[in-house]
Amino acid sequence: MKGYKKYFLRKLGWYLLTLMVAVMLNFLLPRLMPGNPVATLASSAVEGMTDQSAIQAVMDDYTKQFGLDKPMIIQFFLYVKNLLQGSMGVSFTYYPREVSDIIQKAIPWTIALQLPAMIVGWLLGNILGVIAAYKKGVFDKAVMPLFLFVSSIPAFGMAIILLFGFGISMGILPTGGGYGFDLIPSFTPEFMLSVILHYQLPFWSIVLITIGGQAIGMRSMSIYELNEDYVNYSRFLGIKDRVIIKYVFRNAMLPQITGLALSLGTMVGGALVAEIIFSYPGIGTKMFAAITGQDYPLISGCTLIITIGVLLANFLVEIAYGIIDPRVKAAQQES
Repeated sequence: MKGYKKYFLRKLGWYLLTLMVAVMLNFLLPRLMPGNPVATLASSAVEGMTDQSAIQAVMDDYTKQFGLDKPMIIQFFLYVKNLLQGSMGVSFTYYPREVSDIIQKAIPWTIALQLPAMIVGWLLGNILGVIAAYKKGVFDKAVMPLFLFVSSIPAFGMAIILLFGFGISMGILPTGGGYGFDLIPSFTPEFMLSVILHYQLPFWSIVLITIGGQAIGMRSMSIYELNEDYVNYSRFLGIKDRVIIKYVFRNAMLPQITGLALSLGTMVGGALVAEIIFSYPGIGTKMFAAITGQDYPLISGCTLIITIGVLLANFLVEIAYGIIDPRVKAAQQES
């Protein structure tokens, strides 16, 4: 127990340090973008005005309101102070809405899309990998290469293929949005059916690009485990294959859990691209609009939420791995 506590605290310390660096980068990088974000916001307010001094006064007012007139270091400390108070600032693009309000409404859509898609893709990939290693035949010679080819397609490419095939050519699924534009969000059967239909293309675009990479990793680990001495000895004792395969699957799964943690960042990136292609009302679409409009607060808010989500998922997977893997347990006891 003492060793595990040390393991837990060491991991927690590294993740907190990573989070601190991420907060600094989330603040700094958007502000290195060229251009003046206030100019776009103020242009609508000064439309029709001809007095240059009045126009400049409006520009200065917006600049002061968003704190852009202060030195960068002062802006950073104000940003951190506001974060600790639960505020991410006011969006330039959706002025005068708070960034936290925009993200709060977008997060449920992103979680509902990405989390099930990543889990389904991970599970299907691992199951395919085990079958390919154990059964071989058509699974290893045809199905595996097919999914590897599909997984090699970039996230945006897969989204466009599905969009064109099932949305435009066949016309059997909606091409964009989270629900019908003529509907008001509610728990009516019509609205829920619309949500499910709009969900299909972005969901399967994420699943399909996830399966191949997970399958090849699981296949390699399963083949390694199947050639281990304990498998040959178990067969020599007459233990049935369905019992042996359970242990093979469990042992091969451990590195895959770590692989899931390491690949979460890439998965999230691909999922955000799918949101943008399909105009899905999640974090990805909001971040795209923020980048287009040089919306510093919204860019920082979206990237921070994504970073926290990926770090938290990695942390939980590593802690679970430390509990499950007997080798990690042994290392904990020795320390």
